[in-house]
Amino acid sequence: MTLSQHLTAYENQLRTDAEITGATAVVRLGPLWLATFDGGMGFITHGAFEDAEESAIRAWVVEALAHYRRDPAVTRVEWKTRGHDHAPGLHDALVRNGFEPDEPEAIMIGAAAALAVDVQLPPGVHLRKVTEEADIRAMSAMQDEVFGDPASNNNAESLLSRVRKSPDMELWIAEHGDTIVSAGRLEPVAGTDFAGIWGGSTLPQWRGQGIYRALTAARARSALKLGKTLIHSDSTEYSRPILERYGLVRVSTTTPYRWRR
Repeated sequence: MTLSQHLTAYENQLRTDAEITGATAVVRLGPLWLATFDGGMGFITHGAFEDAEESAIRAWVVEALAHYRRDPAVTRVEWKTRGHDHAPGLHDALVRNGFEPDEPEAIMIGAAAALAVDVQLPPGVHLRKVTEEADIRAMSAMQDEVFGDPASNNNAESLLSRVRKSPDMELWIAEHGDTIVSAGRLEPVAGTDFAGIWGGSTLPQWRGQGIYRALTAARARSALKLGKTLIHSDSTEYSRPILERYGLVRVSTTTPYRWRR
């Protein structure tokens, strides 16, 4: 597949409704999809804005935030933007209304088969898929630590809820003894060729030893068993080079903007 074909597959199969599986509520506002998830999380996505003017985009930002402000259970909101979209004034409107941008991430797409290779793990490290609540809470706490946040019960509850509502989702960890040193999840996208690999996180002292690569390979093999031939991921500068070495390509960028009550 060419870069253009990858981007077309992304646009046709992975935007809007495919991103909000497991939401407890979804409201449409113009081109926006306003989703609410368990654990007090709001999530905003949209397709292409086409020829929307800056004044319309500013109004959608104000109305979308007002929607979440009216729900006291929502404590944080993510607005997902894409680098290739025509969205005049969106950055300024988001910042003006209290959203803060994270670092941009690369939207990576490629063949699952290219990732499903054998990787040697460091001595004493092993991989396993987790389903028990205690393991999932420990995984969530480790990921909070890696991403620089205090361990959040809300994040753990949200992940547990998503697992219950999405039986095809898989959670994978790498352990050394009783310590989770890396983790990530696999999310097959119903009705598409894709599975997403998300939440990839490795403790700093364990990076550079092939652990994330091995977790990625395990998830890719599982995706193939589920009939998914393509993998997609929003990748940081830590994971992007690994995925590129195995044939995934960057089709665009995405920047999450976050608002907290």
